[in-house]
Amino acid sequence: MAAAASSTDRPGALDITRRLTEICGPPFARLAGPADEVAGRPARWVAVPGGPRAAAEVLRLAARHDLTVVPRGAGTKIDWGAAPDRVDIMLDTGRLAGIGHEPVGASTAEIGGGTPMRAVQATLERTGQRLALDAPSPGATLGGVLAAGEAGPLRHRHGTACDQLVSLRYLDADGELVGAGGGAEGLELARLLCGSQGALGVLVSATLRVHAVPASRIWVTRPVWTPLEVHDLVRTVLAARLDPAAVELDLPAGAGSRPRQGGRAESMARHPSMTGRAATGPARAGTLVVLLEGGPADVAERADRMVSLLDGGATASHAAPEWWRRYPFGPGDTALRLEVPITDLHAAVYALRDAAGTPVPVRGSAGLGVVNAALPGAMPAERVASILAAVRGVLLARQGRCVVVSAPEPVRRAVDLWGELAGLARLRAAKEHLDPHHRLAPGRLPGGL
Repeated sequence: MAAAASSTDRPGALDITRRLTEICGPPFARLAGPADEVAGRPARWVAVPGGPRAAAEVLRLAARHDLTVVPRGAGTKIDWGAAPDRVDIMLDTGRLAGIGHEPVGASTAEIGGGTPMRAVQATLERTGQRLALDAPSPGATLGGVLAAGEAGPLRHRHGTACDQLVSLRYLDADGELVGAGGGAEGLELARLLCGSQGALGVLVSATLRVHAVPASRIWVTRPVWTPLEVHDLVRTVLAARLDPAAVELDLPAGAGSRPRQGGRAESMARHPSMTGRAATGPARAGTLVVLLEGGPADVAERADRMVSLLDGGATASHAAPEWWRRYPFGPGDTALRLEVPITDLHAAVYALRDAAGTPVPVRGSAGLGVVNAALPGAMPAERVASILAAVRGVLLARQGRCVVVSAPEPVRRAVDLWGELAGLARLRAAKEHLDPHHRLAPGRLPGGL
């Protein structure tokens, strides 16, 4: 708030406030408040333009006064990634929303960048369709999902939101409305904006493929105890060719070696005096879950085969497990994303455990080798840095990587959030081409771009 208040003392600041109000309307332009920050960096103004033309005017105003602009959707991932160097105008995309009128049964839909994903799915479901997107962030907008490169369990079959793009429209740093798509070169540009955290353009709308809502969904759940066991089971699942929509893993911090069956400990656990008491075994099981979608008879038959294939207490249910589409980290934690070939996922998890000196909660798409993990927010930054160095050393030899998704400010200052990044030169060239004056979310991209 101090930054916002002091901004009124600068020459021309009141004029900028007035101009933003003229562009967006009196209720939709204001000095920033305490909650208006990006990864801890406070904004000076908040503008909520009513459409693409108004958003373009905000960007042109920023260009004339050499101000930076950082887009914000629902703010569910506003603390992901690096803090920008400066946040002059926070451009809220909440009014860049809506779903284009498409014929019933159309294979694509154009959706405004500020449209909440829940609203998109609810609208499409009325015609028996859906986006094959299930990003875990509650309340997320489509633009936020694209800008953060976020994906959920359905990425196993359908890919990420960026993989499903047909085209998009965005505003460049000078406020020009640009269309990207309609060919290999256009799609390459469109997908370049995915994961860019608003540092290459302000997403106005995106056209994505839509799919029929599956008639039936069954989750097959199998308890697991170790990363190596997960490795063997995932290989079995993929080799069976039962067309899973998702293959997800949840390994809580308490997961460990499978407890021995029989003996005095088991007898004591069955004793009447233990009725109603929590189990006190040495470890908790994790779970491997396979989602099957399709026609009712086909899904039921595939689910029966999957249960038999996984054995070991596998069960089938028409309801997702409680942790489905949820991250293993919470506010204030250091959140990690590990990406590795599926044959080496167990090695990555073991490396993380060894470096941390204790089991670390891990959850994500085991069938793709993309999982998230959480380190406690109270862990010293130096300790986090040493864990990252050890894990990245293991992953480097396996063509994998470990990214810090979000972290407390001391950790963000102390560590390299991205590690080795093969495409940095290409990203730098894109930034120089699309935003040569570094007015859009400067510093949010790798390499301080």
